[in-house]
Amino acid sequence: MALNILIIDDSAIVRKVLTKTIKMADVSVDQIHQAANGEEGLTQVAEHAVDLIFLDINMPTMNGMEFMRRLREMEGKAEIPVIVVSTEGSKDRRDELFALGIKAFMRKPITPEEFAEVVHQVLEEE
Repeated sequence: MALNILIIDDSAIVRKVLTKTIKMADVSVDQIHQAANGEEGLTQVAEHAVDLIFLDINMPTMNGMEFMRRLREMEGKAEIPVIVVSTEGSKDRRDELFALGIKAFMRKPITPEEFAEVVHQVLEEE
């Protein structure tokens, strides 16, 4: 199955790097959507079929924590698996994100091999 992926990160460069990493990884992808903050991410989720979300934590307008809270309230979208990709990684923040239902946490930068491994693990759980 080819995945429709959403990347939510306020840095255009990071979104570009993640897109390139996804394309280099051993993962079948159909479409890659992008958003610069959680608010744009919610719009993308509402407008497109999304199978997997890569989410940054610290963003303007709506951060990753608030995005997770709002996503989990969306009918028919609450179960979309989310992988956080961030430079921040305090234990308290990670614990709070896992409590909100993220499937994995990856610290930037990531390699195509790490990406593929985590994606396969997350999708096997679904």
